[in-house]
Amino acid sequence: MAGHYAAQTYGDTPVGPGARPGIVVVDFQLGFTDPQYPLGGAPLIERAVANTAKLLEAARRLGVPVANCNTCYMDAREMPYWKISGVRETFLYDHPSVAFDPRIYDKSYDLTVTKKGPSILFETGVVSYFIKQRVDTVIVTGCTTSGCIRATTIDSFANRFRTLVPEDCVGDHEEQPHKDNLRDVGVRYADIVDLDFCLAYFEDLRQRNAE
Repeated sequence: MAGHYAAQTYGDTPVGPGARPGIVVVDFQLGFTDPQYPLGGAPLIERAVANTAKLLEAARRLGVPVANCNTCYMDAREMPYWKISGVRETFLYDHPSVAFDPRIYDKSYDLTVTKKGPSILFETGVVSYFIKQRVDTVIVTGCTTSGCIRATTIDSFANRFRTLVPEDCVGDHEEQPHKDNLRDVGVRYADIVDLDFCLAYFEDLRQRNAE
């Protein structure tokens, strides 16, 4: 990395993966993945869903803890002050947009939570679940990169987890905020990796556990 950030030591120390990964899947609900809804159908989010499905298949075979969330509310009284009408009008308990995309959801395996703010780790019980599972490394997947992924990454860092964000397993509605936010958290809080890195990490864990 060139410029003042590099000169001032931003990003010069990688986080690295630990011994006990866990995965969070943030907001891969139909409201973001189905183009019939106001926020659905973005190409980067579709790419992220497909890659996250591959990651989760490998993770569940290995017994890696997975926490899956959607965002929804009882009504406008419960909501924070969202500035996005696509959230305000559809992310309600009785709306079909809040259902999990079946490509990334395993009801029999995943810890399932509903979050009320941007981060899956804020007041949801996911942190205590990961602590019980002795997780030391959180892999962040889902959408959107500039909103809930960024918030989750910062909360993971704040809770003292090693944090990995596979770039091709997260998505946004526009490419520029996707890149900008990954670059920013990548010099401060997390390692920006990819699906292949995570799959190789899982394979290394599998081999070590088999010894």
